[in-house]
Amino acid sequence: MTDTPTEREEEGAWTKLRRRKVVQWGLAYAAGAWVLLQGLEYVTGTFDWPRLIQQFASLGLLIGLPVVLVLAWYHGDRGQQRVSGAELAILSVLLALGGGALWLFGQRSERAPVLSAPPAAPTAAAASPAASAGERPSIAVLPFENRSDQQKDAFFVDGIHDDILTQLSKVSALKVISRTSVERFRDTTLPTRVIAEQLGATQILEGGVQRAGQRVRINVQLIDAATDTHLWAESYDRELTAESIFAIQTEVAAAISDALQATLTPAERKRVSAVPTRNLAAWEALQLGRQRMAHRTSAGLAESEKFMQRATELDPDFALAHVGLADALMLRRMYAGLPRDSGLARVDAAIGRALQLDPDLAEAWATSGLVHADRGQFERAEQMFRRAISLNPNYATTYQWFSDLLGQLGRSEEALQYAERALELDPLSAIINVNLAEQLAYAGRFGEAASRYRKAIEIDASMPAAYVSIGTLTAYALKRLADAVPLVEKAIELDPGNPGNVCWLTQIYLDLGDEALADRATEAARQRWPDYPCVLSASAAGHLYRGDLSAALLVLQLASDPGMALYVSSFADLEAGRIQTALSRYEKVRPEFFREGPPAVDGSNWRVAIELVPFLQAAGHDERARLLLDRSQEAIRGLPRLGVKGYGVSDAQIFALRGQKEAALAALHAAEREGWRGPYWRWWLTRDPALASIRSDPGFKAVLADIERDVARQRAQLAKRPKDAPLDLGAAD
Repeated sequence: MTDTPTEREEEGAWTKLRRRKVVQWGLAYAAGAWVLLQGLEYVTGTFDWPRLIQQFASLGLLIGLPVVLVLAWYHGDRGQQRVSGAELAILSVLLALGGGALWLFGQRSERAPVLSAPPAAPTAAAASPAASAGERPSIAVLPFENRSDQQKDAFFVDGIHDDILTQLSKVSALKVISRTSVERFRDTTLPTRVIAEQLGATQILEGGVQRAGQRVRINVQLIDAATDTHLWAESYDRELTAESIFAIQTEVAAAISDALQATLTPAERKRVSAVPTRNLAAWEALQLGRQRMAHRTSAGLAESEKFMQRATELDPDFALAHVGLADALMLRRMYAGLPRDSGLARVDAAIGRALQLDPDLAEAWATSGLVHADRGQFERAEQMFRRAISLNPNYATTYQWFSDLLGQLGRSEEALQYAERALELDPLSAIINVNLAEQLAYAGRFGEAASRYRKAIEIDASMPAAYVSIGTLTAYALKRLADAVPLVEKAIELDPGNPGNVCWLTQIYLDLGDEALADRATEAARQRWPDYPCVLSASAAGHLYRGDLSAALLVLQLASDPGMALYVSSFADLEAGRIQTALSRYEKVRPEFFREGPPAVDGSNWRVAIELVPFLQAAGHDERARLLLDRSQEAIRGLPRLGVKGYGVSDAQIFALRGQKEAALAALHAAEREGWRGPYWRWWLTRDPALASIRSDPGFKAVLADIERDVARQRAQLAKRPKDAPLDLGAAD
């Protein structure tokens, strides 16, 4: 039996919807769409598909809902099956509107950057610092307040702060200021707006942590710096376990991303939600190790290594702890005289384990880049650094280490770009300011470099690296050897356990012509670090300056670094007429100069290429010698003459080796007028084989005499300097 037309006209709206099955069709469609979207979210997260796929699906299903409801209205009732004109018109309008919405969304998506998982092998463009962070929301996470009764909980609070900052840094849509910069505002009374201006941030995250027994309470609030208004705030009260701490950090990162409308890619969501360790003691050891690492002192780095080792023992599957151990070992090798070979073996093991546990850990890739650079595997190191940047564009240390590599390779413009990007992420880090100063010095911008070194000392007056760096700049770029000595002595005072600082002091003494002071400093260093490369080189240099070639060779037999040993051994071969022996030495250490085709000369090896030329010429290999000189001349073009990385008198060497004596003498006179005084200026002028053809010329002797008079004046100036005289941190002249 069916309803009559009169009965249907008397029906209410709800009854008509139910009779035509509009409600049933709508509910069924909604349930099916929800199941489909849940499945799609799982698939996109598993395979790191772009989030755009899920967004298009959601919009398409939303557009489909009114279409389904119209179809139900006309066809849900068993008595109404034919397609009417009205139905076609309504469907056409809905489909047109839906198609327009999809088209507009697609256009907007094409204009906006699509955030997806980083490529497995990122290109140079993908990791370029040129992609400015200015368009991204920038956030500074200020040090959290310790609201516990116990002062011993301070490091725990700092660890919570550091981890939340680290979690946020994994979101590529955010620019996150690094910890060392925000640390300057601990317990500050400055207004939020002023802090944000100094850090280059648009938002500030504040918080407090209270640890009581087996529970922890964390309060956080996000503030818009321009308006001083609260964008978001939350309190978390949880049981004190590693899982609960990391869960809070994940929730905070997700909530802030939502508040700032910063989309997390599926890969970022996965990394942010990962639990790095379930061992709270291991996590605490990692935090203590990081804190000891900050000042780059030998004592602090030794403590850092112990804490990092402890973290790996407490949880062998804690990838970040293995990276921390590798970092501590590398920095101890660089700043504290840790033996190179044994140190690198342990670093390799730690980094290998970290990447085995987490192949997408940016910190591990960055440290791997540092290791490859240390071994001279520059191309591989560059790949590692670019991989790290693609995984975490907010990790300032990667940019710092990468810029240092590029600077060593003579790629000054790129080096400055990456150094400036590191500073943008960590503007108040002393070591990153030092790194930028070094890149400025490599580029010949000595006044700017001096200013940046002074900024580093202003930030952290206890950092030895800033003093030794401005000391070497003062000596070899600003032409004031005497003024450099107190600066390097200050670095040694702050960190007597760093052999590199002693080596620089010895070098400056030699270039001042004070061999007695150089010998005393070297002897003390050899007693403490008998096998350290720069200490052995300094000792050998002292013997060379006294003309004792045999003693220099005896010392260099102990050196693991082939650089100076290769040069001095080959020099001895040249004096003894053993040309082929010398060539064999160079071919073993520098095979790139002997391969078929043009020799591979770049910013990392042009000095050695020039050293090799006299031996090639003596053996009759004139064409290969010419090619090396051509490539070396190209490599030094654009470099400054002065400074630690300057080309010094290499242009004079090249001209002299070409037989162009007048040009060589002119270059030498230019170097003297510009203020070139080394490093090792006396050796190059009195013994270097490349300048042998012009050494007897009166013009050459006049240059040597002028430099010796100036150095004697500076030596006397240093002798008269009062012991309590203030340090001279003046700008370039």
